[in-house]
Amino acid sequence: MRKFNIRKVLDGLTAGSSSASQQQQQQQHPPGNREPEIQETLQSEHFQLCKTVRHGFPYQPSALAFDPVQKILAVGTQTGALRLFGRPGVECYCQHDSGAAVIQLQFLINEGALVSALADDTLHLWNLRQKRPAVLHSLKFCRERVTFCHLPFQSKWLYVGTERGNIHIVNVESFTLSGYVIMWNKAIELSSKSHPGPVVHISDNPMDEGKLLIGFESGTVVLWDLKSKKADYRYTYDEAIHSVAWHHEGKQFICSHSDGTLTIWNVRSPTKPVQTITPHGKQLKDGKKPEPCKPILKVEFKTTRSGEPFIILSGGLSYDTVGRRPCLTVMHGKSTAVLEMDYSIVDFLTLCETPYPNDFQEPYAVVVLLEKDLVLIDLAQNGYPIFENPYPLSIHESPVTCCEYFADCPVDLIPALYSVGARQKRQGYSKKEWPINGGNWGLGAQSYPEIIITGHADGSIKFWDASAITLQVLYKLKTSKVFEKSRNKDDRQNTDIVDEDPYAIQIISWCPESRMLCIAGVSAHVIIYRFSKQEVVTEVIPMLEVRLLYEINDVETPEGEQPPPLSTPVGSSTSQPIPPQSHPSTSSSSSDGLRDNVPCLKVKNSPLKQSPGYQTELVIQLVWVGGEPPQQITSLALNSSYGLVVFGNSNGIAMVDYLQKAVLLNLSTIELYGSNDPYRREPRSPRKSRQPSGAGLCDITEGTVVPEDRCKSPTSGSSSPHNSDDEQKVNNFIEKVKTQSRKFSKMVASDLDVKDNSFSRSRSSSVTSIDKESREAISALHFCETFTRKADSSPSPCLWVGTTVGTAFVITLNLPLGPEQRLLQPVIVSPSGTILRLKGAILRMAFLDAAGCLMPPAYEPWTEHNVPEEKDEKEKLKKRRPVSVSPSSSQEISENQYAVICSEKQAKVISLPTQNCAYKQNITETSFVLRGDIVALSNSVCLACFCANGHIMTFSLPSLRPLLDVYYLPLTNMRIARTFCFANSGQALYLVSPTEIQRLTYSQETCENLQEMLGELFTPVETPEAPNRGFFKGLFGGGAQSLDREELFGESSSGKASRSLAQHIPGPGGIEGVKGAASGVVGELARARLALDERGQKLSDLEERTAAMMSSADSFSKHAHEVCLAHGHPKS
Repeated sequence: MRKFNIRKVLDGLTAGSSSASQQQQQQQHPPGNREPEIQETLQSEHFQLCKTVRHGFPYQPSALAFDPVQKILAVGTQTGALRLFGRPGVECYCQHDSGAAVIQLQFLINEGALVSALADDTLHLWNLRQKRPAVLHSLKFCRERVTFCHLPFQSKWLYVGTERGNIHIVNVESFTLSGYVIMWNKAIELSSKSHPGPVVHISDNPMDEGKLLIGFESGTVVLWDLKSKKADYRYTYDEAIHSVAWHHEGKQFICSHSDGTLTIWNVRSPTKPVQTITPHGKQLKDGKKPEPCKPILKVEFKTTRSGEPFIILSGGLSYDTVGRRPCLTVMHGKSTAVLEMDYSIVDFLTLCETPYPNDFQEPYAVVVLLEKDLVLIDLAQNGYPIFENPYPLSIHESPVTCCEYFADCPVDLIPALYSVGARQKRQGYSKKEWPINGGNWGLGAQSYPEIIITGHADGSIKFWDASAITLQVLYKLKTSKVFEKSRNKDDRQNTDIVDEDPYAIQIISWCPESRMLCIAGVSAHVIIYRFSKQEVVTEVIPMLEVRLLYEINDVETPEGEQPPPLSTPVGSSTSQPIPPQSHPSTSSSSSDGLRDNVPCLKVKNSPLKQSPGYQTELVIQLVWVGGEPPQQITSLALNSSYGLVVFGNSNGIAMVDYLQKAVLLNLSTIELYGSNDPYRREPRSPRKSRQPSGAGLCDITEGTVVPEDRCKSPTSGSSSPHNSDDEQKVNNFIEKVKTQSRKFSKMVASDLDVKDNSFSRSRSSSVTSIDKESREAISALHFCETFTRKADSSPSPCLWVGTTVGTAFVITLNLPLGPEQRLLQPVIVSPSGTILRLKGAILRMAFLDAAGCLMPPAYEPWTEHNVPEEKDEKEKLKKRRPVSVSPSSSQEISENQYAVICSEKQAKVISLPTQNCAYKQNITETSFVLRGDIVALSNSVCLACFCANGHIMTFSLPSLRPLLDVYYLPLTNMRIARTFCFANSGQALYLVSPTEIQRLTYSQETCENLQEMLGELFTPVETPEAPNRGFFKGLFGGGAQSLDREELFGESSSGKASRSLAQHIPGPGGIEGVKGAASGVVGELARARLALDERGQKLSDLEERTAAMMSSADSFSKHAHEVCLAHGHPKS
């Protein structure tokens, strides 16, 4: 076997990589001497990272509570989160440190406080009188599991039921246990020979606070007299109890059971229930008991002055209703309404006019917490309509697959989107206002408009108004309506490349100024939309089909002399020159029966009515070629000024003129290199087996001098030759990635573990990078007006292309002059020959002018296209000369520009037109950048990066000085990687759970103003007057009986509780409340007060410790004295 000829490879490298060699020179010679110095205004003190708000439906909800006076709703989750909702726009997110599931929530009604009970047997008292609620006290139960809590209205004593069947009493003010305990064996005595099970219910008699009703899981209910410390009555039923509710007069209560029955009991008749109801049971004719049904999980018993009481329950359906949706049943008099829900019911609460349990309740609504939704039912209207939900809880209506964030948008955008979105609203809602209306809005210091766009698995796109840390849906677009839908799986074409969700959105490209929108979907389709306020009917949907596939020729080179020949795209169009080419739009199969020229989806051939809003301009689909499905699109860009859209995948790149509906460019990635391909080399050793496609791109031979010292990407492993085990591992990984990519939307929608999805070894835009079987994919695209070659004296329109192996190409665009010529003459597209290289896949590109200001791409201002004018006038309006917003238009020709290129490993600032590397920054060695954005902040510009190791970093531009590096959040699943994005003005967001968006800021100014922007949860409200007892009730003692709980549960009468039973943990709430106020106008005063408070707290702690030490010394002295006496040595 001959020696490997490295000289040819080196010749090939040096011939086409002059720009890379200049980069090396730049590293050797500090560039600061040659580059003009730009005054950079951003400093480290301008940056601070903090979470701002969380939007969306609470993920995995588990508990619900409502303050009927403050009108605040609280939702707890299985991950220990707490979400508080007031009037629309007033929301708050808190998190328990332990992350344990919230099992119950109890408001201290109209006190601005909330008690949470967690699955780890801790109770927490939250202070809601500050904008950022914090825990004041915690109590950890050590020997018993907490199962149920009850806090009577206007009481400071909290009843806590446990799994052992005991009831403990907690003083909410000090969060300490009372010595008063109700033991299960005392409660049931001889009524049952076995343990009654956990406590599932506690409540006091509405008319007598001294009587406590205790429900045990086994079916036993006990009415306990708190004063005499004994049971008055015991009620037994042979079915397990799930919940209990009182009639407001305190003479009856109702229980729900595991067999689908409700039992109503008279307090003074414990032998049997007054009435047994099976709401959904089939009544048998011969008088037998109805067939058992599913458990009734909760029941509420609410009375009205003017009519029959309401009995509201969840569950209880008969077992033969297979496939029926979960139901809430409302029984009112003789009528029974069964309200079907879309998801499982977690909990529900009836909202009543009064907070007093001993008055007519007058229920007006039911709030139902579902697994994935929050529903409010109007009880006062016939048919029980639901209220229109004003909270942004529908983010996950279909799983989110991607999102983009735009801060500082044109001011007319939000009104325009709102006006077209208002027509999409559903009808049939309750006419009443949303009843959860507590709290007050914050003072919005931010005046700029912000828009979030979310793409979903069903092909829908939602536009959200995100201004001033609120969120409201503006407009929804369904991209799937341009395609034929198969009625069932049998009718479906055999061309799908995904098992489900074929319309899922992968990439969104939006130009806010022109309002042009472009999306790429999972079925290798691209749709271009134009915004219009007029309704139109499109007779024929414009469509293009593109063949974008290439194969590396399977030539074995055992001699190791010749590099493999250049790959060529398959199909007749490859021999065409770069100017426009027409592609067939007919679907067919090749002669050997393989699918060929067939798109994955079928576009409708009937007229399409398009409502005001976004209307389809053009549908582009990649087609199957020779039995090979099209690869999913990895990058997308649109420019309204040029009328062009470009997209790429692991096969190559295609450019389309959407004004002329023509394909301008269709090249494989390797063809972009031309003769300058540095990877045209042989493998390290001859292979007997067939080379996988793309192998020629990835095998970088040991000892080869590469223009840029490449850092290994997380997928490349060691630089030494792969042994067979390594190869097998890589192949297994690739197979895994292929399988996952075919289930894209499912993967994004669900929480996946890092180890399972192997994302730590994959890429941000394309799923794989430099792997044995991967190809070089297009990972970044950017239209701009800049210098394309070194010899250029003036900037011109061009496209910059970045790939997953760190190569940047420049493609020149020759646009016809004048609006008429633009619609008639072809756009000439040609590679410029300029090639730049970085470590790792290229993620983002942007351009700065000579003063260091960001140069946004040129755009065409938005105009209404569907105006009924003459054709000539319309065409002039349709494409006038675009306004270039880049400063380059006013620059002197001699002034230079800077290209900012960010890859997953490093960032470079390239001086143009010289193409010298002016500045370079290695962002990370051990991890990789998931998202990098060049953003405007404080009248300047910076590069913001989010790394897979959880670090958020910012760098100045153009010098790439590090300004911020904070460990924020490790990459734990694909969802974060696909949705994290930065925006202007120091804003960022990501999908923190499948249902919630977390927003954060890296701007010091926003952090300082955040306290003022947040809403107030607690507002001073007078507690309603207690119900009037009436003359006769007052005379004969028939009214509600009060109880001096302090006398009963206080330390003087009940003694101290066992210390080993529960541990008190002081919370940070008091100090945190002041910290929250320590910003804004009175920041300095608040900080001084905070310092005094902290000093006082430390002194107090010191006093306590001193007292404890004195007490310990005293007890030791006594103990020593006793020992002396015991041994007959009296102390002298």
